[in-house]
Amino acid sequence: MASVLLPLAEGFEEVEAVALTDVMRRGGIEVRLVYLEDEIHGALVTGANGITLQADMSIKNVIADDFDMMVLPGGWGGTYALAENARVIELIQEFKSNKVVGAMCAAPYVLNKAGVLGNSYTCYPGAKDEIAHPGYRDDLKVVEDGNVMTSQGPGTAVCFGLAIVKRLVGEESMQAVKDGMLLDYC
Repeated sequence: MASVLLPLAEGFEEVEAVALTDVMRRGGIEVRLVYLEDEIHGALVTGANGITLQADMSIKNVIADDFDMMVLPGGWGGTYALAENARVIELIQEFKSNKVVGAMCAAPYVLNKAGVLGNSYTCYPGAKDEIAHPGYRDDLKVVEDGNVMTSQGPGTAVCFGLAIVKRLVGEESMQAVKDGMLLDYC
């Protein structure tokens, strides 16, 4: 079974974290939500809009070999916290070398800071200037550039989840999830 690591930090974008987790789990992917070791409430992490999610484990207990992909939800508060966390940066660099990394909304900022953002990417339009990396695409909901996948924002989270299912599990599983969710816009 494919497995994905999804780190949460205070101020994450809730729609993105929940939609990604839901779609990937529907597609047969094990998703582990992890919290940063310096989070005040430990496994309970509050997003940008006051919604609290319970993470499964601390990032300090993550073994990269247990996962196929690492994907980051956006939200500036969470994005900045992820970008400043040495373990997050270390894992992103390790995953990029032989696995897949993904980020959406503002979170491609973290990939850029880690030095792994590809030649072509997308993000939340308002984040592109702060990311300040060439290759920004505004014409696609999801951009795949080698081992790096990016998406635009809350409204594209389900499409991003489907692209991840297709990449890790296959076209047939992705189509089954898409049909089951009555999605015709991805």
